[in-house]
Amino acid sequence: MHIMHVVGARPNFMKAAPVLTALARSPQVRQTLVHTGQHYDANMSDVFFQQLAMPAPDLNLEVGSGSHAQQTAEIMSRLEPVLIERKPDLLLVYGDVNSTMASAVVCAKLLVPVGHVEAGLRSRDRTMPEEINRLITDQLADLLFTPSPDGDENLVREGVAPEKIHLVGNVMIDTLVRLLPSCAAHKPPGLPERYALVTLHRPSNVDDLPWLGLLLRALAEVSDELKVVFPVHPRTRQRIAALGPGTLPSALCLMEPQPYLSFLALQKEATVVITDSGGIQEETSFLGVPCLTLRENTERPITITKGTNVLIGRDIALMQKEVGRVLRGEKKKAAAIPLWDGHAGERIAKIVQGCA
Repeated sequence: MHIMHVVGARPNFMKAAPVLTALARSPQVRQTLVHTGQHYDANMSDVFFQQLAMPAPDLNLEVGSGSHAQQTAEIMSRLEPVLIERKPDLLLVYGDVNSTMASAVVCAKLLVPVGHVEAGLRSRDRTMPEEINRLITDQLADLLFTPSPDGDENLVREGVAPEKIHLVGNVMIDTLVRLLPSCAAHKPPGLPERYALVTLHRPSNVDDLPWLGLLLRALAEVSDELKVVFPVHPRTRQRIAALGPGTLPSALCLMEPQPYLSFLALQKEATVVITDSGGIQEETSFLGVPCLTLRENTERPITITKGTNVLIGRDIALMQKEVGRVLRGEKKKAAAIPLWDGHAGERIAKIVQGCA
């Protein structure tokens, strides 16, 4: 059985690693790993492959950056001849990036079966490019692997046949569980004992420059009580620069984007995490670290109902209030989330092989 995996961005790598490992245990399975090159610099790609102990990609499509339409078109045109030549029995895609959706569309045209890992998540906000990618991919996929029961419910509501849906748990947590014991050695030096960890990258936060400036000033106010550590995404750094000189508060501790193990160490030791990321909502919930999400919605509601996540939106006063609660020891308690146990990749591998 020939299984092809397509990855394109850092979250994909973390999700694919446990599935690749689990399938590698079967001598009947041959695997091909295709990297679209959607993320292409060393910190965003190469180092992640090394730290996750993933095999080097068999192919790199070297798509690079561009508008959503340009990037999607490039992925489709470069992947199609690979599929025609290599003829996989199943193609596995991960998460909700452009590489995921583009690959699913190409496979649907070529009648190559598709499995979607992390299916069924919905923010119900179609202004998010990721939501469009999720909706399209899930309608085209033949196997849908969901991380939580809300994913199953969403898919059934959208008319997906129940026999295609498999609740397997969260593959990102597989990677976290495996690497958590080794992350302490990778903690960046010189950090304060207590700190708020901040990540920002979504257009809704970084492309609206007046709001971005207001948010940075609010984070500087947070730093009066709790140091703010801020690994800055390249795109976010460009938008901060567009604000003009002198607008970045000096109180914020800026650093370059961190490799997986370093960032995991930062999350584990943080007093609170302030983010607009999807995956970080999940990781902080598993780690029991308070998470304040700078979004009006989330495709991961289980991180609110069972995890440590609180939606903040654009409410600066609410952010300050929640930080104050954390500092007073009133942090939200997390419950164990079913199947977030480090074995989701193994469950996917068993289902895939059973469908052969």
